[in-house]
Amino acid sequence: MTRGRFRVLRRIQRWAAAFAALGSFGLPLAAEEVTLRSTGGLVVTGEVLAFDGTYLRLGTAAGEVTIDYAAVTCEGAACPDPVLFVPVVRVSGARRIADILLPALIEGFGRERGLAVTRVEQDASHFRYTLAQGGAERLTFAFRSTTTDEGFADLLANEADIALAVREVRPEEAVRAHEIGLGRLETAGRSRIIALDAILPIASVAQPVRSISLDGLASAFAGEFEDWRALGGPPAPLSLHLAGGRSGLAQGFLDRVLRVSNREMDPGITRHAGYGRVSQSVAADRSALGIVPFGAEGNALTLALEGSCGRRITADRATLKTGDYPLTQPLFLYLPMRRLPPLADDFLIWLRSAEAQRIVRRAGFVDRAAERLPLDRQGARLAQAIAAAGPEIGLAELQEMIRTFATRDRLTTTFRFEPGSTRLTAQSRSDLLQLARSVREGRFAGEALLLAGFTDGIGAADANRDLSEARARAVRREIVAALGGALPQDLTLSATGFGEALPIGCDDTEWGRQMNRRVELWIPREG
Repeated sequence: MTRGRFRVLRRIQRWAAAFAALGSFGLPLAAEEVTLRSTGGLVVTGEVLAFDGTYLRLGTAAGEVTIDYAAVTCEGAACPDPVLFVPVVRVSGARRIADILLPALIEGFGRERGLAVTRVEQDASHFRYTLAQGGAERLTFAFRSTTTDEGFADLLANEADIALAVREVRPEEAVRAHEIGLGRLETAGRSRIIALDAILPIASVAQPVRSISLDGLASAFAGEFEDWRALGGPPAPLSLHLAGGRSGLAQGFLDRVLRVSNREMDPGITRHAGYGRVSQSVAADRSALGIVPFGAEGNALTLALEGSCGRRITADRATLKTGDYPLTQPLFLYLPMRRLPPLADDFLIWLRSAEAQRIVRRAGFVDRAAERLPLDRQGARLAQAIAAAGPEIGLAELQEMIRTFATRDRLTTTFRFEPGSTRLTAQSRSDLLQLARSVREGRFAGEALLLAGFTDGIGAADANRDLSEARARAVRREIVAALGGALPQDLTLSATGFGEALPIGCDDTEWGRQMNRRVELWIPREG
């Protein structure tokens, strides 16, 4: 037996053992063969993969097929009873989403729809939520709370219907998913960002250091620094703190901060049972430096990220929504190309509602609703732009930009591009679809919207102005395409470029240049 097949077998055994103790509550059916016959003479034989109360999914020699169960007769011990069957959606992946965010949303959905919601525990990693109405069970969410990597592995092994992830699907995972009929997971339609999180460096309030560079953060957690003097602090030993286990935060920190500079995590880091313990330990120790997710800093101090040019960016609701904070971490649901029960589809649609966004905020995450950022709240950005002005970007260019924005507010909706590519980032693709939905729903009726492009400071200023406008126009084309090829008649959407006139990060680092290459959305000021 190959290692891959052995891994899948072990997963099946683990799922079966985990849920056996819960009794029969409508799990996906066992992989037993049945034969389906239609009145027209069609005969299909295969292993039962799942049943949602209406459609039966089979694994056949020709691949997966989905059949309307009411249109066939079924022969075999695994044939489901549609009257007694309760559909199950299997959810697997990142623990922070599985343990906190998605349960809060399921409970909120139940309250709004008048459904009774019950939770049954099996162990630290397995539990279920059942939605019932009038005493009749209508849907069960069966959770396996692990890591993003395990969530994708379960999806590919047909042991999950939804993967919870704190990163985008990797190319090799996307290729395998397409090969086995799950669709193209790398496309916008197969994933959904339900909230935003972030990777935060924290220290004690007694530590005078208030900011840290990404390179300094990487060096510290790679074990290259032993004293706070290397980070600009007073002489003191440096102790490092992280949550234990294979958390998505630790994996994201490793991938996005250390490995981009070919570093690995120092094995001597102190590990804690949960983010609360990390923040408590750091708050009580002047020599400590820790990493926690957004909202988990407790009594510790969140350090701003600083570039060598002196620009600083702090994690808050606005900088996460705009993507200006470089360690923003979108939280994904990955949805393969397969049917879900009707009530599960209703839940996914409800996730975009205002009530769902309020629940996201109450759960300690950053929601996806766009917010206005008035010009008078952007004094730090403008001050940085003035300080950075030189021979190529002078006072006249800055005055032109301020005049353009004077009667407008910036929306947190911001479009960024993947490194070395014209493809929008995952967060930006999600924002674009969200903007298109808002336009279709009439939110911007009668408005004159403006897409303002910006670049980094590498290259000639005139070329950068042209490039920034070209990027703004490219985003405009994608928005129009998402709207079916035309804008509503009562809305205008113009595009312009200001080149390197309004930097966010420092151009001597890749993350700084990435922050500077963006297209912002500005709308007329209210009132």
